[in-house]
Amino acid sequence: MSDENSKAMSRKQFVSGLLALGALPTPALAQQAQPDSHLVTDLKYTADEIIQAGSDFFGIATEAMAMGVQRVFGDLGQPDAFIKGDEGSVAFVIGVRYGSGWLMRKSREQQRVYWRGPSVGFDTGGNAAKSFTLVYNLRDDRRLYQRYPGVEGSFYFVAGMGINYMRSGGITLAPMRTGVGLRAGVNAHYQVYSDKRDWFPL
Repeated sequence: MSDENSKAMSRKQFVSGLLALGALPTPALAQQAQPDSHLVTDLKYTADEIIQAGSDFFGIATEAMAMGVQRVFGDLGQPDAFIKGDEGSVAFVIGVRYGSGWLMRKSREQQRVYWRGPSVGFDTGGNAAKSFTLVYNLRDDRRLYQRYPGVEGSFYFVAGMGINYMRSGGITLAPMRTGVGLRAGVNAHYQVYSDKRDWFPL
C-alpha cells in the first residue's frame, strides 16, 4: 500500500473515531442542530391573515381593518397569537369591564380566556363591544395569565378603530375595538387575563 493510500486510510480512521466518541456531530445531528427559520416564521401570523380574520370578526371592510393592522405591524411586527371575543363595561367615573373569548395560535388548539379590569374616566353608562387582540412574544399559553397595564400614550384611532398597547413580563398585547367599545379602550387602566372567569375586577 502506498504512503498516500495509508494517509487517506488514517484520516478516515481518525474521523470515524471522533464520530464514535461524539467529538464531531453526525450529518443527521448537525442538520437537526441548525434551527429552521421557516418554522419560527410559519408560527406567526402575516398581515393578510390578521386582516382577513379581523374583518370577518368585526364584520367590516378589509380596507378598514388593513389600516389598523398596518399601524400595529409597523410598531410591533407579526404576532404569534390573537384573541377574539366580546366584552362589556359599565362606568360612573370609575367603571369595570369584563370579557371572554378565544386564544388562537397556529400550533395549538384554541383556548378559552377571560379578562377583566377597572376603568377610569369622565363618563357614565355601559357598552358592549367586540375585541380583537394581537399577542406578541407569548411562547407558553400560561404566560398570558397576568395583569397588563396600558402603555401611556399608546392609544390610536384608525379608520373607526381604537387601538392601544399593554405590556407585562415581556408580552405585548394590542387590543383593537370598534364602535361602542372605544370608550372602554380609552379608559381602561389595566386588564387581567385568566383561564377561569373571575368577577373580582382587580
